[in-house]
Amino acid sequence: MKKTYAIEVDCANCAAKMEEAAKKTDGVKDATVSFMTQKMKVEFEEDTDALEVMQAVLKNCKKVESDCEIFFS
Repeated sequence: MKKTYAIEVDCANCAAKMEEAAKKTDGVKDATVSFMTQKMKVEFEEDTDALEVMQAVLKNCKKVESDCEIFFS
């Protein structure tokens, strides 16, 4: 399953850090972050709860970029 999320990130370097943090999160098959469009595209592993995984993604992203935001519900 693939989903796209709106994000708030200050620079391209920060976006790259968020992308790497997202890719290392359990349940994420692949992720891309675009600073220009302020979007994060996430492909989830099969049989995962997207909301639960995204909460972990946000936690991991905040470790590398504390003021980033990912908008999901």
